[in-house]
Amino acid sequence: MKRRAALILLPLIALLLGAAAKPSLVPDVSQRRIDIIYSFTGAELLLFGAIVYPGGRAPEKPADVVVVVKGPAEPIVLREKQKIAGVWMNAENARFRSVPAFYAVASSRPLKGLVDDRTAAIYELGLRNIQLSPASGETPEAQRRFEAGLVDLKRRGGLYVESPDGVEVSEGVLYRARIAIPARVPVGSYTAETFLIQDGRVVAAATREIEIDKSGFERFVAIVADRWSFTYGLVAVAVSVALGWAAAAAFRKK
Repeated sequence: MKRRAALILLPLIALLLGAAAKPSLVPDVSQRRIDIIYSFTGAELLLFGAIVYPGGRAPEKPADVVVVVKGPAEPIVLREKQKIAGVWMNAENARFRSVPAFYAVASSRPLKGLVDDRTAAIYELGLRNIQLSPASGETPEAQRRFEAGLVDLKRRGGLYVESPDGVEVSEGVLYRARIAIPARVPVGSYTAETFLIQDGRVVAAATREIEIDKSGFERFVAIVADRWSFTYGLVAVAVSVALGWAAAAAFRKK
């Protein structure tokens, strides 16, 4: 009986020792909340932290760090224009259920040299591995074309960014990365994920939450537009008419 109990406990002990032998991450971000006001021109988010190795000693070959900031998810309909009879028209479209409105990835080395394609796809590391959740029934070729077009549009708009050398690791234990938040970033909940990669495997991961929201007068306008949309529309029309009348009156006086 004792021998059987020992045989059962041995794998559990080995599992616990293996878990204790793995490094861990102690991450943080410079801002847990970013307020958008009338003069908002963007922000810079600093992701930093430490790598805790078993025994407190870094290995001879230091691990690599990848950070990903993304969110919030939104549905998107992407339309493809084609020239028909000399006129550019919307020919095809594709729907996506859940697309990150913002995605930025930075790594200590190029991702291709850190992990294989399968691992990169599992953890959504890199622009070509973002899970876009297509909702339409296109062929695989058409789906890949629309996905590539969507990522390219986001990248050109500054909302999708990939920095292959954007993470700096000091002494093998401290890391930091700077992620630029553009002025056009949408409000919502974001996640800052940090991955520790060693020998092609993700050995540790940690997440911090970030909130981006409107503040001051912009927040007031957004709340009014959301809760009292009809009143907001009437006020907007009245303000436009008043401004037009004032401009016309000023020109008449001249």
